[in-house]
Formats: sequence, C-alpha cells, structure tokens
Amino acid sequence: MLVVRCARVVVSCVAVIAIIAGSISLAEDKPAASKKADETGFVPLFDGKTLAGWTGSKDYAVENGAIVCVAGGKGNLLTEKEYEDFVLRFEFKLTPGANNGLGIRCPLRAEGNLHLDGIELQILDDKHEKYKEIKPYQFHGSVYGIVPAKPGFLKPVGEWNSQEVTVRGSQVQVVLNGTTIVDADIHAAAKAGTLDGALHPGLTRQTGHLGWLGHGDRVDFRNIRIKVLTHPTST
Repeated sequence: MLVVRCARVVVSCVAVIAIIAGSISLAEDKPAASKKADETGFVPLFDGKTLAGWTGSKDYAVENGAIVCVAGGKGNLLTEKEYEDFVLRFEFKLTPGANNGLGIRCPLRAEGNLHLDGIELQILDDKHEKYKEIKPYQFHGSVYGIVPAKPGFLKPVGEWNSQEVTVRGSQVQVVLNGTTIVDADIHAAAKAGTLDGALHPGLTRQTGHLGWLGHGDRVDFRNIRIKVLTHPTST
C-alpha cells in the first residue's frame, strides 16, 4: 500500500510540473504586449470617412478608412489649417515603385513645386529597381534636397508602415517604424548649399499647410493625427 501511495504522489507531482511547464511555454509563445505611444494632446486630421479638413487636388479619395492618392493622380492634398511646430503621426502603405511626399509648412497650392516652396519629406518605395540610382537625399524620409535619411527601415511593399515627424523650429526628426532615420537642423544643413543644388525658399517658412504631394502612384494613408507644440512663454 505504501508503494502504491508513493507512486500516486510521484505521478501527481509529475502532472503538476507538466502543467506548470506548459503554462510557461504558452506564456513564452505569446508576443510581448507592445508599449503604446502616448497619445496625449493628439487630435485626428482625418475622420476615416471624408476629406473634411483637407483641400487641393481632386486625385485623392477615401477607401476603407484611408486617404488614397489614386494611381495616375497627381497634385497636392493639404490641410485647410496651417501648422508651425508639431508632432505628426500616421500610417502609410506603398504600392510597387510608389512615389509621394509629405509636405510641411507649405503654401496652399493644389499643384506646384512644394518641395521647393515648402518642405518635402520623401515618401518612396526606394527599394524598387527603378530607384537604384537615386541620390542619398531622395531615399524615403529624407528632407528632399536637404537632409538624407538613413535607408533600410521600410516594411515590405503592401504592409502598413508607421511614421512620426517632429518639427520644432528648424529641427526635423523622422521616426520610421520605431527607428530614427532623420534628426537634423535643416537651416544648418543648407547653410553651405543644398544637396540638390536648388534654391529652397520654403526653408525660411515658419508655418504653413501640411499634406500629401502626389506623383502619380497609389499610396494609402490612415490614422493621421497631430499634436501642436506650444512655445514656452518667456519671463
């Protein structure tokens, strides 16, 4: 009887250990919960249904909760409001070889060279074969013609990317999928001349509209929100 009881105890202990081990294994299989970014102070720029609050080119539409620059469409879709210093967060999805841009501190124009008269941050499928000979200042996230971005952090075409852009005075920071790819003073970067050799009068602008600068390719944008940065009051 003693032997039987001992055997039962051993079996019970083994079963408990197996259950604990299984629980640990399951816990390890579950991905760790990602830390959500602080959204305090952010307000949406897009309601997910309409282009209310936006103006400019008619080559943009709303599909499945995203602003879409339709294939073949060009021109600029800009916010009705102007912004000076801010943090902008959004998601975007590229199609093969897609080219677009994020304009900041731009004049309100449905067409025109806002990479010169405003400031453009490149949005580009820079891994595509047709862009194999582009300049460093043309890679995705670059301040076009001024500051090259660190390449290699785009997700595969067809997947959603997340991007955060912080603009404070002449300092511009771009974070793509959690990696900082630009962090530079654009005035200092252009002091000895621009990388593309062009005049960029938009660099002197302190405020303006922001939005999408289309180049004929489909790009989807969603979850667009902004936090206006206030200037400290001098005492």
